[in-house]
Amino acid sequence: MQNPDTVRQILALSAAGWGRRRISQHLGCSPETVRKYRRQEGGWQPYGRPRRNSVLDGLEAWLKERFLAHHGNADVVRQELAAEQGIRVSLRTVERAVGPWRQELRAAALATVRFETRPGQQLQADFGETKALIAGQRVRVHLCVLTLGYSRRMLVRAFADQRQANWLLTLEDAFRHWGGVPAEVLFDNARALVQEHDPRRGVLVFNDRLEAFARYWRFTPKACRPYRARTKGKDERGVGYAKANAIAGREFGSWAALEAHLVQWCREVADLRIHGTTGEQPLLRFARDEATALQPLPRKPSFLAERELERVVHNDACIEVEGNWYSVSWKLLKQRVSVLVRDQQVLIRHGGRVVARHQRLGANSRQRSVLPGHWDGLVPPATGCVGTAPAASPPCGGGPRQRSAVVRSSALARSLEVYAAEVGEEVMA
Repeated sequence: MQNPDTVRQILALSAAGWGRRRISQHLGCSPETVRKYRRQEGGWQPYGRPRRNSVLDGLEAWLKERFLAHHGNADVVRQELAAEQGIRVSLRTVERAVGPWRQELRAAALATVRFETRPGQQLQADFGETKALIAGQRVRVHLCVLTLGYSRRMLVRAFADQRQANWLLTLEDAFRHWGGVPAEVLFDNARALVQEHDPRRGVLVFNDRLEAFARYWRFTPKACRPYRARTKGKDERGVGYAKANAIAGREFGSWAALEAHLVQWCREVADLRIHGTTGEQPLLRFARDEATALQPLPRKPSFLAERELERVVHNDACIEVEGNWYSVSWKLLKQRVSVLVRDQQVLIRHGGRVVARHQRLGANSRQRSVLPGHWDGLVPPATGCVGTAPAASPPCGGGPRQRSAVVRSSALARSLEVYAAEVGEEVMA
């Protein structure tokens, strides 16, 4: 086969009146080649593959619909082809058939349409994980970052974990800080919030407590599409901004110092920066357009002021609530108890009766509140107690007023089985 330039010369010389033998001698090709191209219409043409009939002919629309629905999984299409169409072919045959639509699928996965929300319409919520230098140690910190969709005003809080209570606590802080409630809150698909989310079946089930929280504060909860975090891109960028600008390279003397820093950083840095997309300060944009667009904050107590929990008593005769430990009688080891958390009080019930009343400790302070009598016979008078309770009653005193004592974790250096053996009791398994 001749190349396109040679074919053009053949045709040009032929048009100039040259004979085919003269042309073939001049170009170094056979006279039959010259004859072929002189007779062929349209000049040079590449070799073409013969079109073969395929068992998939006529199924192009069906194949495309299934291929896109299964996000490019050709093997699933092959299985459905056999089950629904009765056509059994190799995987490679299906891959060749769906090849033209792979680029379309890739483009759809990368395409992002930026949209702006109205003032007061949406709040985006997300958690991000980082490490911070606190009291000379690298500590894992979970940042809850809330971003108003219109003004980009942010609120950031730090926690030791991503429990549901921390999501709700930060949202309530934000509502009070901004003086209103947005129409909707867009979450990711954290297990603490979303029980099931399947966009293909149109199924979205939020946790019951989140649903109750949303009804209480009158907003609509929404969830971004699974594995497509760009649908809440404003907050995704906010999380990265908080990590890099508020945390990275800084050292904090204590957890409380970190929390105070984040409050100051939101007020003096995040709210006053010139936002890259809006070109305005978030605080200015909020005050001008969004403050009055939020739903008025109702005069209600905190949704978290009273809540019911269930816990199992640990081997140290304590239960864990909000990052702290509260004692019960050691005879309830491994038993399931109900916990009522109020504003300043933690009530523990077992078998329908209250077995312990504690003053509520600060969240994530990692302390123990131990009531007198709960460790009687198990722990000798301890020296590691913090508080003013008398030392006459083990482990940390108490007296007639039944005051609780806050105990450091090091007070439980030995196993309870050791103490149980000393008093002839058997610890329940």
